[in-house]
Amino acid sequence: MDINNEIKKKGFLDIDLPDNLDLKVEINKLKAEKNAIILGHFYQTDDIQEISDILGDSLALAQEASKTKADLIVFAGVHFMAETAKLVNPTKKVVLPDLNAGCSLADSAPADEFEKFVKAHPDHTVITYINSSTEVKALTDVCCTSSNAVHIVNSFPKDAKLIFAPDKNLGNYINKITGRNMLLWEGACHVHKEFSIPRIIELKNQYPDAKIIAHPECQNDLLIMAEHVGSTSSLLNYTKKDTGDQYIVATESGILHQMRKYSPNKHFIPAPPEDSTCACNDCKFMKMNTLRKIYLAMKYEVPEITLDEDLRKRAAKPIEKMLEISRKLGI
Repeated sequence: MDINNEIKKKGFLDIDLPDNLDLKVEINKLKAEKNAIILGHFYQTDDIQEISDILGDSLALAQEASKTKADLIVFAGVHFMAETAKLVNPTKKVVLPDLNAGCSLADSAPADEFEKFVKAHPDHTVITYINSSTEVKALTDVCCTSSNAVHIVNSFPKDAKLIFAPDKNLGNYINKITGRNMLLWEGACHVHKEFSIPRIIELKNQYPDAKIIAHPECQNDLLIMAEHVGSTSSLLNYTKKDTGDQYIVATESGILHQMRKYSPNKHFIPAPPEDSTCACNDCKFMKMNTLRKIYLAMKYEVPEITLDEDLRKRAAKPIEKMLEISRKLGI
């Protein structure tokens, strides 16, 4: 039986584990035995955040993936993140605990449609948010993350003709900050576009001293209300340094674990989505990973991320360009 193919089809559901198995202990054993590293995103569940060797946003994880000495990279995130790790580590094995952990933003830019869009504007340079597929990255001149997007855009002359994809909200925010008029792809993240302005206003009335902080993937009406707009790591750093003690946080709720960890005396309130039954806004894809799946992915070294080498080389170039610009700027 090809266990990789079986797990690709069915996941790890058919594999039984002893009831008394301490997953954290076993995961740490496997790290040492296999020279493995767990790269975890801030949007993962609390227990996964605690077991991760490197915890960060997309920029930090891409940077760490590019320089790790580990033989096995276990990516506790979503598919495009694991693919990015493979792009910059072609000789290393990269596994994703759940291959179904996708990304609605990446899915909003199908590669065939995006290729037509790019070819229709041949005089434009293409800047693509890292939340995109490998195929879309291969059509790109340089990638960016929410942490370095403004810097990447400003590395081009003011009169440069630029395409920005796939997140329209982030693109609009960057246009506003930089005074640009980039051509934007019509994509969005299902988490950040679903925040409810009326419910956030209700929270603000309930907690008048709370500061609204928001990720730039949010819609413009919410960004206008926010006292701080920034990437996930920027939001975290803001709450560490700011003198306030109450925050309404408009991004995926996983980051609240780190905010509470670093600032235990402050009050963090997740901004709610339109769904009146929910008090917070979770990414269903980020939450597909579990400790059990991480353990099994490390033990069996599957599901493995594999890429066509020609495609990998083309898609790696904009990632490497992003990392080069970031290094030069010290970000």
